[in-house]
Amino acid sequence: MIRVACAIIRNEDNEILVVQRGEKTDHPLKWEFPGGKVEKGEPEEECIIREIKEELSIDIILFSRMADIEYDYGKKQIVLIPFICDTLEDLPLMTEHVAFRWLTPSDLKKMDFSEADIIVADKYLKTLESDGAGSTDIPAAADPAAEDNEFRAMINSTMGAKEVEWIAVSAVENPVIFKKLFDYSFSDDRKLAFHSSWALSKVVDKYPELIYPYLPRVVEVLDKIGNESAQRSFLRIITIADVEKLSSKHHGLLADHCFSALRSGFSAIAIKAYSMEIIYKLAVIYPELAHELAATINILQGEGSAGIVARGRIILKKLAEMPTKPGSNLS
Repeated sequence: MIRVACAIIRNEDNEILVVQRGEKTDHPLKWEFPGGKVEKGEPEEECIIREIKEELSIDIILFSRMADIEYDYGKKQIVLIPFICDTLEDLPLMTEHVAFRWLTPSDLKKMDFSEADIIVADKYLKTLESDGAGSTDIPAAADPAAEDNEFRAMINSTMGAKEVEWIAVSAVENPVIFKKLFDYSFSDDRKLAFHSSWALSKVVDKYPELIYPYLPRVVEVLDKIGNESAQRSFLRIITIADVEKLSSKHHGLLADHCFSALRSGFSAIAIKAYSMEIIYKLAVIYPELAHELAATINILQGEGSAGIVARGRIILKKLAEMPTKPGSNLS
């Protein structure tokens, strides 16, 4: 039996990511949940995180594991190990597949899946039917400052949408929790930093005003954040925030960082996409940035990434529709 891990990846809109195989594969042009073969001695949880990073260049948080599924294709027998996962990213970089789609759960039944993936989709839909009445039992700490280790352990463990929703509410009610999420986002523990910045981003989605006292520091340390996952979360937070609340000095730092990310051959797709959006927001304040941003996007159009090309076209259209007005000098 070949052991294969696959991921049911959900985005913020509760849509599911599916990918299409190429014509020359053993299931030509069939759709599937992304994943790959479990290597000898490799934990299944580590396998799916590795495979999704290699195949799609996105980060996921494991929410739960479904029951294994055995399937006999005749030429090969597989054990499919499905994980339900969450992500903040919507632009996968295709390295092994020819297309991707984000689908509502009800649309899963319409896809031409490989046989084993049909079973995965059916079982996932059944979990949704039985999950409606469930609640997340996470005790609120009476004194978060005194229970730092417990809170850190909770953040560092597997988290899903329900836990993050609880944290968002708790962070609004208790500034200490929000501050902890912010501080943990800079941790040398990469998993803790990723989970904390991911949760922080979800909090800012609902309550953007909470980030403004911390926003200048975020901009000042962007170049020093070595954890790519945390950097993505912070850039995403800046796209949500009102950048006009920053000083001209921080506008300059932010523009320099984002242009560097766009011109780098090593930046991930999500980082480039967020950088485009941030520079566009700055160009509304400083129109002289519009020409430089348009020129940079036009260069990126030749890179071949469908996600970047599509996002670039959207930004170019927005730039073309910008009213002409005198700009302020960006210092």
